[in-house]
Amino acid sequence: MGKALFSEVELKRYKILSDALSGKLTFKEASLALGLSYRHTLRLKEKLKNLGLIGLQRTKPKKPPNLKITPELRNTIISLRQKYYFDFNVLHFRDKLIENHGITLSYESLRKLLIEERLHEPRRKRRVYRRRRRMPKAGMLVQMDSSLHRWIEDIPESWWLVAMKDDSDGYVYGKFFPADTTLANMEVIKEYIKRRGLFEVLYVDKASHFKTTRHGGLHYKVSVEQKETQIQRALRELNISIVYANSPQAKGRIERLFGFLQDRLIKELRLKKIKDYESANKFLEEEFWPWYNNRYMLQTESVYRELPEGLNLDLVFSVKQIRKVNRDNTIRYKGRLYQLLGGRGISTLSDKEVEVCEQVEGKIKILYRGSEVQFEEIMDEKKVLDEEEILSRRANMSEYRVKKEKWRPSPQHPWRKIFKLKKKMTP
Repeated sequence: MGKALFSEVELKRYKILSDALSGKLTFKEASLALGLSYRHTLRLKEKLKNLGLIGLQRTKPKKPPNLKITPELRNTIISLRQKYYFDFNVLHFRDKLIENHGITLSYESLRKLLIEERLHEPRRKRRVYRRRRRMPKAGMLVQMDSSLHRWIEDIPESWWLVAMKDDSDGYVYGKFFPADTTLANMEVIKEYIKRRGLFEVLYVDKASHFKTTRHGGLHYKVSVEQKETQIQRALRELNISIVYANSPQAKGRIERLFGFLQDRLIKELRLKKIKDYESANKFLEEEFWPWYNNRYMLQTESVYRELPEGLNLDLVFSVKQIRKVNRDNTIRYKGRLYQLLGGRGISTLSDKEVEVCEQVEGKIKILYRGSEVQFEEIMDEKKVLDEEEILSRRANMSEYRVKKEKWRPSPQHPWRKIFKLKKKMTP
């Protein structure tokens, strides 16, 4: 048995406590001499009585680690890292070792191993900012945003991931789209509501599909304040408020979500060998979102509301435009001509206003006073031109451009008056 080594502090405690036990000092005087509390001095007295000098030792023998990383295990981890998970962060790599390979290591042990093998470079500690507190109940506030990124490595074009996240419990839903359009955002909101119900407030940025950005100006037919956007109209119909963030930091939870997804989701898509966005959306729907919500979603009280009976979300979340019906019972929409058919006791809709509802798939429905109107697309004879007429029109247009002289304002034009006034005022 090896010799026990004692520090000067331990020897000093032994001498003073021995004097206290022999009656040379009181334990109050001993506690003052040791610089310890009276209660802790009594604890040390009991240890000295029961164990002797060894009981005063402050350093305990180290216990062996729970799991020893053998050379075989180390080589296996390094091989997996280099072959499959070379661009994964440490936490993501640890999750994959547990899920796919049955290897359980603590985060810090794995991080140290990777640093020793030069397979991970530690980053400097970032400054931590104070975060806004979560909403107390799920459904009180839902954040929404879009992220343009190259999500699939084999596709050079960047796509948009439009996503929503509950501010309280962290539930997430999202979908890939080629463009960040009104219909794309409407599709995500509609699917989110189908899964969870109606929420209280949508928290978004000031993108043009959420908030009107055009105002009155020098243009001829621009009103002082244009009408609400299609998303504002749809949310108003569902009694959902909309609040606008003044900076990306204000909706930090969904911004951090996109940072997480741009790291993990890209690598998960690569491991699944997904090559197109249709398969990527299927993977999100069936695997990734269920895994994410099961892993990170919190348990909180909910204030989500059920959908009213008879509510058609497909019609609510569609782009609605008013059109006046021509005398021949036709309307024009996006360069196409549609013939309205009679029905439900209505023989003609001439000179009446109907509502055209365009859905995300490009399908349209036509409503009159809330009821659906049957229709069919017809050929516009005015737009059907033969090849000779098209060529003659192009020739006439080119001749007109040659003959047309450059327009110059008259001497009495307001622009010239302003120019002359500025010239006089200039010293």
